[in-house]
Amino acid sequence: MRVIGLMSGTSADGVDAALVEWPAGEAPRPFELVAFRQDPFPESLQARIHALAAGRLPPGSALSELAALDVLLAERFAESAIALAESARIPLAEIDAIASHGQTVAHHPELRATLQIGDPSLIAERTGCTTVANFRPRDIAAGGEGAPLAPFFHFAALSDPAENRLALNLGGIANLTWLPRGGRADDVIAFDVGPANALIDGVVAILSEGRESMDRDGARARRGRIDEGLLARLLDDDFLGRPPPKSTGRERYGTEQAEALVGESQREGRTDDDLVATLVAFTAQAIARAQRDFIDGPVDRLLVGGGGVDNPALMAALGAALPGVPIAAFDAAGVPARAAEAMAFALMGRHTLLGIPNHLPRCTGASHAVVLGEISPGKSGG
Repeated sequence: MRVIGLMSGTSADGVDAALVEWPAGEAPRPFELVAFRQDPFPESLQARIHALAAGRLPPGSALSELAALDVLLAERFAESAIALAESARIPLAEIDAIASHGQTVAHHPELRATLQIGDPSLIAERTGCTTVANFRPRDIAAGGEGAPLAPFFHFAALSDPAENRLALNLGGIANLTWLPRGGRADDVIAFDVGPANALIDGVVAILSEGRESMDRDGARARRGRIDEGLLARLLDDDFLGRPPPKSTGRERYGTEQAEALVGESQREGRTDDDLVATLVAFTAQAIARAQRDFIDGPVDRLLVGGGGVDNPALMAALGAALPGVPIAAFDAAGVPARAAEAMAFALMGRHTLLGIPNHLPRCTGASHAVVLGEISPGKSGG
């Protein structure tokens, strides 16, 4: 089964699109990543998404902006899917489905609510392909948090009969998946740790007045020095100490907190680079603490995916925080790190069409296994 997975994450910096060939039966292996592409959003679009998610819109404009972005993002997702099929030289008529995560603009499991936009009906209409989307709400309806969902893919694609593995995704938010050697799906533990790139990127954007969207190559962090006092305060975070299942997003670690950190640092005379270096250390040490507190067993290998893989300062900080733990990108286990999240939703969309549960209830807190995703039929009606 050929499925295109589409993903735009917490950073809202673009669309990841992965075309994956899955086996005909229920088993997910062996699979083949046929093609992958990344289509960045213009900075103006990213800013609009962040403003909507942060509730920073003029009075009375929130609903119109929500509706406009729902359409605009669907157009972007459809364009990425079309371009991916063209690059693979596979006609869209030979694609079995598109599975779109959409763009999260609100995630409030405490309210039993989550919202992803990027209208799947429009994607189906533009591409002619059956489109599966809105994966998170069904998990919440079953009593879960609607996240994290990627551990379902981590178990399917990265687990190993001979190694205890941790899979770490460093997107806007850091999440961990414990994959004990030879374990079953019910043995997997997964949860959101806290911020990965969300605060680092947010602070850099503020400090550069929008000229930079990230700490490219970890340059700022490598120039800076860790402020141990600030680091200790950051680590004294009730979310970090809360046991799983748990999930979070930009509502907690987004624009408002980034602005507060910059303001505090300027008042206290902390250099810009020191602030970024401290946030990198915060991410790494929060991950190490989560491994010590919530994972039961020795770690044979830590596999890392997401945009943070490309930040050498962050990867070095991880190595320092987890001494003795071998660290490698997902690529070492046969999954290209940059494509992993889009591949995850391709797998979940496949399972939706097959009518097979496609989440790990122990990880999300759902009371039972269900089939996530809502289907918008393609031109053939299937």
